[in-house]
Amino acid sequence: MRVLHVAAEAYPLLKTGGLADVVAALPAAQRARGGHVRVLLPGFPAMLAGVADLRTVASLGPAFGAGRIDLLLGSMPDSGVPVYVIDAPFLYDRPGNPYLAPDGGNWADNHLRFALLGWTAAQLAGGRLDPDWQAQVLHCHDWHAALAPAYLAARPGPRPPTVFTIHNLAYQGLFDASVFSSLALPQHFFHLSGLEFHGQVSFLKAGLVHAQRITTVSPTYAREILEAAQGEGLDGMIRQRAAVLSGILNGVDPQVWNPATDLALTANYTQDDRAGKARCKADLQAKLGLDVEPGAALLAVVSRLTHQKGLDLVLDSLDAILAQGAQLAVLGSGDPHLEQAFAGACRAHAGRVAVHLGYDELLAHRMVAGADLLLVPSRFEPCGLTQLYALRYGTLPLVRRVGGLADTVVDAEADAMASGRATGFVFEPATVAGFQHALQRSLEAWRHPALWQRLIGQAMAQDFSWTGAASQYDLLYQEVCRA
Repeated sequence: MRVLHVAAEAYPLLKTGGLADVVAALPAAQRARGGHVRVLLPGFPAMLAGVADLRTVASLGPAFGAGRIDLLLGSMPDSGVPVYVIDAPFLYDRPGNPYLAPDGGNWADNHLRFALLGWTAAQLAGGRLDPDWQAQVLHCHDWHAALAPAYLAARPGPRPPTVFTIHNLAYQGLFDASVFSSLALPQHFFHLSGLEFHGQVSFLKAGLVHAQRITTVSPTYAREILEAAQGEGLDGMIRQRAAVLSGILNGVDPQVWNPATDLALTANYTQDDRAGKARCKADLQAKLGLDVEPGAALLAVVSRLTHQKGLDLVLDSLDAILAQGAQLAVLGSGDPHLEQAFAGACRAHAGRVAVHLGYDELLAHRMVAGADLLLVPSRFEPCGLTQLYALRYGTLPLVRRVGGLADTVVDAEADAMASGRATGFVFEPATVAGFQHALQRSLEAWRHPALWQRLIGQAMAQDFSWTGAASQYDLLYQEVCRA
């Protein structure tokens, strides 16, 4: 089946979060199953520099304020998946973060930048731009691509069905109502049952309203967003479309995340031969300036530093962590308050706490391999990928029972231990007491090496490859084409 994926980022070209990993791995897995899959990306500098063998397919401009717009076609540098890139220098040729200006605020014309992405997707999927290829299904990812189903719905005549995947409902692409007139959509699309959301334009709502199928990145999150607590004000709209909503769990790309072959690691290891993991821990401790103590449990955070991720619970539990002889390593960036608090903890506890502010893909791999426990105490988590990486690398996740974390980590309670299903530690209430109770249980398990090694073996035995997800999406595409 011919499927066009549309998104704002893709690993290894450009990555700010898990979306990039999904957009890289899912099309590659579908292509391996025989799918004729392509990806459409905005022409940020990293895209133009990283996509191989680019050639011009069509000229589109002027539109959305850009005088020159060209559609290019090349291939992903690692998987070979065909990739279209929208070359619009006026909108995309900017340094740094793809969404944020140098002052840390959103680019003032983000509504135009991502309207162009959705509009181009609709034109391409509708067969108007590349005479050699036409999509049977248009698959749009997150708010950046969510206008595409609306642009298709505004067109007369036959059009391919659309699938819209919500990676995180908290990010909705909200803009002032005044921008609607610049989006090249019919005026009647801006109303309560359309793109209007509390007097603003919601890009994400366009996908919810106009896509033929809606998916999220885990089954539990698909149920959670039907309720007000995690519906982000859109739960009513989502309940209206519940019949076409489903949750398909994300996977792990074994070509990128594999402790047996990962070139970032000091030593490789497997489920059956884990000697290299101890070397990875010692190397990580040394690189981060931690005391090189094999007997100290090393706890890691690899995450955006935001309220969503529950990392204030970690800060509030720091004394408890250190009192038990454990170490803490943090990699991430985000909320300035959290950044400052973690940096302060690092200064106050040299040798016991290490903090790297920013994103470093190489260090992320080394931390997932070298740590003993990965902390993911999220208040909400659509899927989560770091806990999947941790399981694969034999680093036991400590997570809150929410979203995709609930779907992927089995708590080390008595029944799960007896049946060999336990793979980590899970807590329920998003409180310091709840987190610390799970922390205490995990560190007690750490002090029993035979038990800990059994848990590591069970964690590494889990299969979260993209094969299952790709198969489920294929079935979904077939259903939506038959509808």
